[in-house]
Amino acid sequence: MSTAAPQPQLKRELGVLGATLMGLGSIVGTGVFVSIGIGANLAGPAVILAVLIGAIVAICNGLSSAQLAASHPVSGGTYEYGYRYLTPWLGFTAGWMFLVAKAASAATAALGFAGYLLNLLGRDLGGNAVPLVTIALIAVVTLTAIVLKGIKRSNAANTVIVAVTLLALGFFVLACLPFAVQNGSQNLVPFFTTSPTGVLEASALMFVAYTGYGRIATMGEEARNPRQTIPKAMLVCLGLTLLLYSTIATVGIGAVGVGGLSGTAPLEAAIRQVAGAGGSLVLAIGAMTAMLGVLLNLILGLSRVLLAMGRRSDMPHCFAQLNRTQATPTWAVFGVSGAIGLLVLVGNVKTTWSFSAFSVLIYYAITNGAALRLPVAERLYPAWVSIVGLLSCLLLAFWVEPIVWQAGLGLIVAGLIWHGLRRAIR
Repeated sequence: MSTAAPQPQLKRELGVLGATLMGLGSIVGTGVFVSIGIGANLAGPAVILAVLIGAIVAICNGLSSAQLAASHPVSGGTYEYGYRYLTPWLGFTAGWMFLVAKAASAATAALGFAGYLLNLLGRDLGGNAVPLVTIALIAVVTLTAIVLKGIKRSNAANTVIVAVTLLALGFFVLACLPFAVQNGSQNLVPFFTTSPTGVLEASALMFVAYTGYGRIATMGEEARNPRQTIPKAMLVCLGLTLLLYSTIATVGIGAVGVGGLSGTAPLEAAIRQVAGAGGSLVLAIGAMTAMLGVLLNLILGLSRVLLAMGRRSDMPHCFAQLNRTQATPTWAVFGVSGAIGLLVLVGNVKTTWSFSAFSVLIYYAITNGAALRLPVAERLYPAWVSIVGLLSCLLLAFWVEPIVWQAGLGLIVAGLIWHGLRRAIR
């Protein structure tokens, strides 16, 4: 009787601190530098409440992800959990949606980095997107080379990126705080200036700004003592992010009002009013490093999902191959980077961000569904946590514009057709 040879496994080199920093590097990027401004325009000062609602949904989803990753610590995240606890069709859908959503987010981060850099250099594109796309592609190639060196070097680069980003955001808070104290009674009152619809839409947007925590779960195969490391890192990461987002939203609106957080770079616009061009420069540097952090962590997380899909033959088997030191899924990294590069060529940031929101909410709905199927002995948290997460994700997923979720459903159907054909061939 023949048995299949065991698949080579990635080395377990990630502790709580490293996993937390990986999560922060994935979260603190496009969301904090872009979404808070958009949310403020939708909900007014009540965007602070939207930050909290988004955090609650993210915590429910994060706890579901954490207990799944602790019980089943392999690369692939909800793709693997769907297969193990639900059905192959839902497992594939989770992996497919994760790849689509996060490839779009990575392209957005690369283009965002390029835009901030060109703005810092005083370059007016004048409708010419070639410099923007070129710089974004260079960023993708550079960070791909870092990821190919393995998790240790990727973690070191991520630590530097997170440190610079947090220093820039700390500067924003300190610079705006005196003005927030002086003007807060005017700019934060009345707190509710729009209908509940605006607050809910802003909440959906802010939830997406938290979703980088999933990168911790997708690297479960590389975590030391995953049953303790993953939940601790997840909770610490989300707690720090909630504190950061709520502080920035409160101080920013208190200092310059909702109208001061406008444009494609709202924090930069706000800091320019209170600290001049020098403050704008500091924020621009922080924004660029944040975008690079998001891009780095997305390449890491996406390649691990593609690795898992290659192992199951849902994707070509070459994506399941590791390098000689068993530290990196080389072809999976190349495949992910190639997909991100193609999306960079599209250059439409608004479309990719909206589509990413729908896709990632479907992904986390499946995460919560899988968590509900965990045996009682393996469950770390009450079942109601996953129920709240599941219902919230489904509600927010269809809160986006109809054309976005309709296109998303079409892509899910196309993916399932591919999955069915692969299974039939095998």
